[in-house]
Amino acid sequence: MKKIGILFGMENSFPSALVEHINARNISGLQAEFVLTGAVRLDKAPAYSVIVDRISHDIPFYRAFLKHAAINGTIIINNPFWWSADDKFFNYTLAHKLGVAVPPTVILPHKELPIGTNNRSMRNLEFPLDWDSVFAYVGEHGFLKPIDGGGWRDVYHVRGRAEFFRAYDQSRDMCMIYQKAIDFTDYFRCYVVGQKKVHIMPYDPRKPHAERYVQNPPAYGNKLLKRIERDALTLCRALGYDLNTVEFAVENGIPYAIDFMNPAPDADLSSVGQVNFDWIVREVADLAIAKSKLAPHVPELRWQAFLGADVATAKKKSVAKKKSAKKKPAKEKSASKEKAKSAAAKPKTRARQAEPQAVEVAG
Repeated sequence: MKKIGILFGMENSFPSALVEHINARNISGLQAEFVLTGAVRLDKAPAYSVIVDRISHDIPFYRAFLKHAAINGTIIINNPFWWSADDKFFNYTLAHKLGVAVPPTVILPHKELPIGTNNRSMRNLEFPLDWDSVFAYVGEHGFLKPIDGGGWRDVYHVRGRAEFFRAYDQSRDMCMIYQKAIDFTDYFRCYVVGQKKVHIMPYDPRKPHAERYVQNPPAYGNKLLKRIERDALTLCRALGYDLNTVEFAVENGIPYAIDFMNPAPDADLSSVGQVNFDWIVREVADLAIAKSKLAPHVPELRWQAFLGADVATAKKKSVAKKKSAKKKPAKEKSASKEKAKSAAAKPKTRARQAEPQAVEVAG
């Protein structure tokens, strides 16, 4: 019996609905359930073919458990190795390189020294920091946020240098990002599932949490929606996330990618609404069931392979195709030579046969 496990924390509606939805399909040899684990033994593989991870970003024990499961063949949604290595500033850099619009953004040194360091630890750091160049690039209206944060924790909306420095002083030893505020006319949050399907949801981050998903939204231009869908897929495919939300703020018709490091995105019924909730439950169920057919998946035992097993597999296939393509011309060349030999031989035979006939006619 293959098992799909759901690893979660305080949320209730999504994990329960996902388990019920999968089991209601009555797929032979497949069962969904909540993950149950105690002390994890080195020599014992977890009993799950697939685990949907909703909480390991907050619980180091769960993150280690998932990595152990992955090395033993369990497919994890999302990849715990890549999630551990990721950060928001890298994401913005990647988006910029991919041609996805992002606001001007800088990464800032820690306001307070990280624990275990002192002034000598920072001898490579410019001091004093050139704040004028920071504000010339980003502007004085922006957002200060942690490099690896989520859930709007420790996010500061600042207007002017005085507000910026007050917020920066409160950031303690966190590594912070400062990003230009987009004066948006429209804002969208997109569920992206399986790096294939996108569900675009009008969203208003200025409203209370329970009211942010816009009900009865206006009609939007098809060109804008197509670009949002394309950019959302581009980002999630590049990052390797099978479940994510991507947020876009639209200014002057340009959708700027604001936040797209959400591998355990909000999917609570009370906040996302029934229509969005039904969509995400159905699509994640489809994804988990499809992944279960591929399990167990035992990757090559190298760190690089765990960062993106699918990418590694695709790379191997690509190399195999190239080798095949190189061999194919050689075969074609050989076949061409054979044809040439055959063609060259045939005229000679015909010429010899024609000469006696011609002699006979002349006689």
